[in-house]
Amino acid sequence: MQSRQTRYGALTVASAFVAYLVPMTLFAPVAHSQVRVPAAALVDQAELQRVLQEGADLERNRHWSDALHHYEKGLKAFPGQRSIEERLTLSRVHWDIVRRSHDSSYVGSVNAMSELQSLDLYAEVLLKVHAHYVTTPDWRAVAQRGALFLEVALDEPGFTDRYLPSVTPEQKRAFIAELRRTMAMRVVRSRYEARDAAAAIAHLAAARLGLASSATVCEFTCGALGSLDQYTSFLTAAQLDEVFSQIEGNFVGLGVELKAEDHALLIVNVIKGGPADAAGIKSGDRITEVDRKSMYDITTDQAADMLRGTEGSSVDLLVVGPEARERQVQVRRARVEVPSVEGVQLIDPDYGVGYMRISSFQKTTVADADAALWDLHRQGMRSLIIDVRGNPGGLLTASVELADKFLEKGVIVSTRGRSSQEDFDYQAHAAGTWRMPLVVLIDGDSASASEIFAGAIHDHHRGQVVGETSYGKGSVQGIFPLTGAKSGVRLTTAKFFSPSGQAISDRGVTPDMVVRTVAKPEAVAGGTIAESKEDRVLQAGVQVARQQISQRQ
Repeated sequence: MQSRQTRYGALTVASAFVAYLVPMTLFAPVAHSQVRVPAAALVDQAELQRVLQEGADLERNRHWSDALHHYEKGLKAFPGQRSIEERLTLSRVHWDIVRRSHDSSYVGSVNAMSELQSLDLYAEVLLKVHAHYVTTPDWRAVAQRGALFLEVALDEPGFTDRYLPSVTPEQKRAFIAELRRTMAMRVVRSRYEARDAAAAIAHLAAARLGLASSATVCEFTCGALGSLDQYTSFLTAAQLDEVFSQIEGNFVGLGVELKAEDHALLIVNVIKGGPADAAGIKSGDRITEVDRKSMYDITTDQAADMLRGTEGSSVDLLVVGPEARERQVQVRRARVEVPSVEGVQLIDPDYGVGYMRISSFQKTTVADADAALWDLHRQGMRSLIIDVRGNPGGLLTASVELADKFLEKGVIVSTRGRSSQEDFDYQAHAAGTWRMPLVVLIDGDSASASEIFAGAIHDHHRGQVVGETSYGKGSVQGIFPLTGAKSGVRLTTAKFFSPSGQAISDRGVTPDMVVRTVAKPEAVAGGTIAESKEDRVLQAGVQVARQQISQRQ
């Protein structure tokens, strides 16, 4: 408990971005002796300082999404480094608050709720946590994180401009000091006492700052979920709709896959037949203005949110092509069907090597994969490469059903939770099994459901896994709509384990053949995947597939 309280105190210093950038003393003089520090240690410390300095610059400019990704990358290079963990946590809190402050569905809900309604919503969320979360929650930590969210919100212009336009910095500082004293003295041992703590702070904020009680309690609500793990979160009405759209494989939008870039949104992929495709937008284009607002004046998160809208509405974009030519494009938002199986082809016709890329696991994945398998079979497929690089996951059941198509018997994945209702062993069935040699491509962005599929193939020695160790997200989330408002929670309910009993969390799936230089498949006309000499993982997979076929002859 003490470590949690100490960490909370450190993380609440939201404006002290340079707190961890003081030059570190690598060694101190010792009388009559010399101390030698290995060169590697000096390099590591210098690199750590560089990571923290670059992160501080991003924080100072309030580029929270970029800071979040930066610290996540830094933590992979320096696992367990507390200074990075703390900055990562704080950046995640800021990012969450900024996103919600620009979500009209959330803002409208907060404004419409009374204090009692917001407290009832908080109580409902705490009940969901009590009933379904994978481990027994630390209710004091839950309440403390709510206070942290409120404190950070007071440092965010999007929050203060809306709810506290006249409050002075001195008033905020005085309130934060009183908030910390109040939370330090409160005893929180149950979800009921956590609710009481939120109510007490709401009254305090209303008295000292004039802050609407619903705004305070909603920060406690989001903080409660944020205290549990990085995959558990509050879902606004818009986010809940987006989650269900992803599950169904269709959504209203432009039909593009985006990546944040310096003062721009890079078009990574354009869905064939979607609105962006019809407007002539191509992969590699960059969006630099959205509805006449320059990306120099808004964040990438704000710009991405502005691309969303109702079906039939339009958005004006300034698009810059690869040759730096600018053009104004108006795109009409429409419902887009998202393919989960792409690039289906015989990548090596001479050997009969088939290829398909699974971009996500959704309701349509198994049916799409079935159609692809029969198409490749008719073309003479003798071996198959399944590419799940960059696949962030999706439905557990979809990954299980896909694995079942290649495994005759045995456990595909096991889930274990706090409740026995979450304990389940998913088994393979012999009927309908495809028996051709198999290669699975993975990378550090293959996560969750992708790891279930790759782990099952690996542990049953059903095929060769090629690439880099996967992400290591070994937990199962449930989506729970709330009755108190049109919103929901994404809640971790169980951990999953590969057939050998291997925990995936923080470890990932280790490939049979490690290929460290990874290039994403190259998109070509017609939406297929070209065999690129620059894609070393794909080339290695083709070679493995050829060897598998040769060994069968």
